[in-house]
Amino acid sequence: MPVERVLLASPRGFCAGVEKAIKALAWMVRVFEPPVYCYHEIVHNAHVVAQFRSQGVVFVDDVEEVPPGAPLMLSAHGSAPEVVVAARDHARTVVDAVCPLVTKVHHELKVRSRKGYTVLYVGHEGHEEAVGTMAVAPQSARLARSAAEVDEVASAMGPDVPVALLAQTTLSHDEWSGIMTRAQERFEALWMPNRSDLCFATTNRQAALKAIAGRADAVIVIGSANSSNTRALEKVASASGCARVLRVNGANELPDDLFGTVGVTAGASAPEEIVQAVVARLAPTEGVEEIAVTEEDEYFPPPPELRDLLRGLAAVLALGLGAPAPKGDSSEMSSEAVAAGQGPGAGQSSKGAAGGALVGDRHVSAADVLARLAG
Repeated sequence: MPVERVLLASPRGFCAGVEKAIKALAWMVRVFEPPVYCYHEIVHNAHVVAQFRSQGVVFVDDVEEVPPGAPLMLSAHGSAPEVVVAARDHARTVVDAVCPLVTKVHHELKVRSRKGYTVLYVGHEGHEEAVGTMAVAPQSARLARSAAEVDEVASAMGPDVPVALLAQTTLSHDEWSGIMTRAQERFEALWMPNRSDLCFATTNRQAALKAIAGRADAVIVIGSANSSNTRALEKVASASGCARVLRVNGANELPDDLFGTVGVTAGASAPEEIVQAVVARLAPTEGVEEIAVTEEDEYFPPPPELRDLLRGLAAVLALGLGAPAPKGDSSEMSSEAVAAGQGPGAGQSSKGAAGGALVGDRHVSAADVLARLAG
């Protein structure tokens, strides 16, 4: 390819919520005999999902497909309350990997509904996050996909009904802002949360892309078609003045007619290894320029059910060996041990789990965990 320079957006790729979910499912794979079940795709990325499938993970769209007693993880996108209840029936081991930012929106919807609000929820119909969120209070939530739909709700409502406005976390800022402005125009006493529902990582990736899109002859957005934040990046690149925007799952999907300056970014569920493979395939003759707009240091700890599970296993194993039961987090394995793959391997029973492996989790990347599973 006659590509001269690559402009590499930063931040890009895995966000804190994706890091949390991938590492949690990796521990489920290590602790339990296959199959391990996951409700919906753990994250919206074909490469990550395929890698977990190869480790014995079965992805289902109905928790009733999960056999009684089987280990089950709920995806990062958040699940409807009735799904969570059904998942915990039949004595299953359930770990909920929901992103904390999605949990925040669930809480806001629940509280506003209890206070008598009609809640306009700005999101994509059929997306797992939107479905799970609106199910928190279906009697109060109304999906708003456009300014015109805001007008429809406003025309059908009485003047004294309080209205709140919430959003799917992975929307583009431009997509959200137009609907928000119309809602503010139509509802004088509109309630909105003090802190935006839009995911900080999604916003950061869009800002980084805007910084390079106007300078690029083409922009490559890495991610899967069912990833909302990835599709939002496509729209951002086009709106920022780039004439050619391509979404790819991997380097093998790159066309052979790219030239000049090419911008590269990745959705929040796309692995960095694919980014590097794309850059290598582009082989820019004048090198790579990384454009950083901010540095992310957000960290979401492992799901509480996983922490309890691993501590419980450590306690049982210690007692079985005649050792004192571990207290608190003192028995937990170091981050170096996690990255090295010590502890139970895929296909081993829970008897291989000599301790919970969560101390230092902040310093273990999901990329390292995936690489270890693949090895």
